[in-house]
Amino acid sequence: MKKILMLLGDGFEDAEAFYPYYRLIEEGFEVDVAAPKVGTVVGKHGIGMVANLELDYVEPDEYIGLILPGGRGPERLRQHPKSVQIVKRFLEDGKVVAAICHGPQLLISAGAVRGRTLTSYAGIKDDIIMSGGNYLDKAVVVDGNIVTSRTPTDLPQFMKETIALLKK
Repeated sequence: MKKILMLLGDGFEDAEAFYPYYRLIEEGFEVDVAAPKVGTVVGKHGIGMVANLELDYVEPDEYIGLILPGGRGPERLRQHPKSVQIVKRFLEDGKVVAAICHGPQLLISAGAVRGRTLTSYAGIKDDIIMSGGNYLDKAVVVDGNIVTSRTPTDLPQFMKETIALLKK
């Protein structure tokens, strides 16, 4: 079975985690949820999602893709060096990395934005540009192995492009 990794930090945008999680399962993927600690991670709207894997035990070689939901989670995760190392490894290996809303903050911390074209929540547009990235205000942007979107309203387009890349 093809495995996908999702990184979650407290305050993640609930819809941006649950929608991809269930869509990927519907498409036949196995999804592991990693967080600083195993257990319930609380979303922005108070809904909990169970992380079955601790960041320190993630083996990137086991996965074909990475999902980075937004909300406050990425801001908190980027303070954990292991999160940034995981993102770097997926990118170095040319695997699919899909980031929505504030998810690109982890791409910025991984030094992966320079010369790439992305979208995100408007509040981090300047961060992308100052990190050498090109910003487009579109529902979804695909640049090689990176898929980005702006907000929960973009989830259908985000998952359509993410799933298409994962199935290649």
